[in-house]
Formats: sequence, structure tokens, C-alpha cells
Amino acid sequence: MRPDTPAENVDHTAEAARLERTAGLYPEDAETLLLRAAAHLELSGDRPAATTLYDRLLSSAEGLDNPALVRALKASNLWEYGHEAEARAIIEGIRTTAPRDPAPWVIVAEALESHDELEAAAKTFSEAAQLLLPDSSEEPPPATHPLLYGRHRVRRMLGLPHDDWDTLADTLHTSSVTLDELHDPKRVWSLGSDNPAELEAEISRLRAELGAYREALSRPFPVAVLHWPAQELSELLSAYPTLRTEYPSHAEHLSAIESALRELAASGTPNLGIVTGTVPSYEAFAASEGASPEDATLLPQYATTLAARGRAAAWPPGRGAGCWCGAGEAYADCHGG
Repeated sequence: MRPDTPAENVDHTAEAARLERTAGLYPEDAETLLLRAAAHLELSGDRPAATTLYDRLLSSAEGLDNPALVRALKASNLWEYGHEAEARAIIEGIRTTAPRDPAPWVIVAEALESHDELEAAAKTFSEAAQLLLPDSSEEPPPATHPLLYGRHRVRRMLGLPHDDWDTLADTLHTSSVTLDELHDPKRVWSLGSDNPAELEAEISRLRAELGAYREALSRPFPVAVLHWPAQELSELLSAYPTLRTEYPSHAEHLSAIESALRELAASGTPNLGIVTGTVPSYEAFAASEGASPEDATLLPQYATTLAARGRAAAWPPGRGAGCWCGAGEAYADCHGG
């Protein structure tokens, strides 16, 4: 989420201002754009201004897609410029509310870790793993991998023995350098060594770690399937009845989404997601393409555009999460059953 371009190559203040202006033009994407703007402000060193953006989002009349993520980022930022008590209070609140998204957990655990609260960080990572990781018979979704890696790293620094989750983290990690090596506390000592062989070995480890980080950052946006809520689909078909051939009924539409995603997963396609359409947004997209909304070939293009704008929700939902269809039931008891 956070830009990693060095400050000397980017005017982070100007980029933050540009993103704020863009958020004003596209309010439906304001949450994503303002979070990026806040990240640029943090990189520029203007942490109070970043906090102002986080507060702006949290006080917005519009519902946030991920309020726990915004609070976690705010807590991490506050701690970096001296507001430790407030940051700790926010972190405790996140742990109490137990969000079903791994990202807030990773951010607050890493905030604790960066301030040498290793035992608290390990406990936070473990709480998130207990809540979000599937049963041992299932492979954890990619979004939860940072939880396992972070937990492994902190426990390694604490000198704790491997447990089943640490072993799972080792299994998921595909770099040529093992997690045990990457997370070895003695690496810090080798960086200060006068021995060229030790320094060369550490440089190799750092290159492997940087390669894995870049791979995560460059992961493309999800392969997304378009979902229409019942009311939106009804409005769409009333306005453009020729699309009924694509959507005979809402129930069939929902079943087709789940079937398509399962087929993609079975074929080995990674990084799957679901984007939710709205009629005004679809009409605007059709206009931008110079085409009629009745053109069914626009539908997959519209889904791809929404995914590229960060509007995709990962599929399948995490352990205990609600179903993507919006019925209010757990995924396992609904379309995941």
C-alpha cells in the first residue's frame, strides 16, 4: 500500500496534493486515494498532515470500506511522532474489535515490533492467526501470508521454538533464502562485520528479501468477477433489457459468480476477487468508452477497470467472514458451503 520510492526521486508532498485533488473528483475512490496521499505525507516527514487525512476519512459521512485499516495506519503514524498513548489506545481497540481483514493486524503488530514491543507484537500476530487462518487442511489465502511471516520473524527474535504456524510460514515462503536465515537476529551483527565473506552473505540475503518484497508490491490487481447487488441488477435490466441474456435472474447471477471463481481457482489462477458494480458507474464507464451500456462486451472490461482502481474484494473471503453476496451470512454457510 505504501509507496517505496525514495524521497529524493519523488516530490511526496506534491504527489499527496495531487491524490487529494483526484479524490475530490472521484469520491467513490476517495478512501483508496486519500490513504495513498497519507502514505506520501508520511514519507515526506509531514506526519501531522497524514494524521489529518486519517481523521478526515474516519469522520467522513460516507461509510468506509475498511475503517480498521485506517485506524491501524493512524496508530502507526501517531506513534512515529510521539503520540504513543493514543497509538496504544487505537491498537488495543483494533485487537478488541478483531477485524476480519489481515492488513490492520499486520500494521499494528509491526508498529509494536518497530518499537521493541516484541512480546506484544508476537501476541498480536498470534491473535490474528487464530482468528483468520483456515483449518490446517486448507491453504491460507495470500492475504494472510504476511501474518505468518511477521509472526515467524518476531518469534525468531524472541528465541522461541518453531510451532505449527512457523512451519507453515516456512512452507509458504518460496525465496532461495529460508525464513530462518532472513529472520536471524545475528544478521544485524553481520552488517557491522569486517569480514568480507559475512558481508557478502548478508547482501545475498538482503537481495532475496528485497526480491520477495518487490514481488509482493508488483502483484497485479485481482482477476475479478463482476457482482451486481439485487437492486442494482434490477435497475440495470430495467434500463437495458437486452442484458437479460447475461443475467436471467439474480440467483443465477450469484451462482455463476461462485462457479466462475471456483473454476479459475481450480485452473491455478491466483489473486482472485469480486468487484461490485453500480448502474451510474457502469454508465459512466460506457460513456468513457464511447459505447452503449447495452453492449455486453463492456461488462468484463468494466470489471477489470474496477479491479485496477482497487475496488476488488479478495475471494474467497477469510475464515468466518461474511459472504461476498451481501446476504449477511457467513461465507461458509452461504455460497462457500
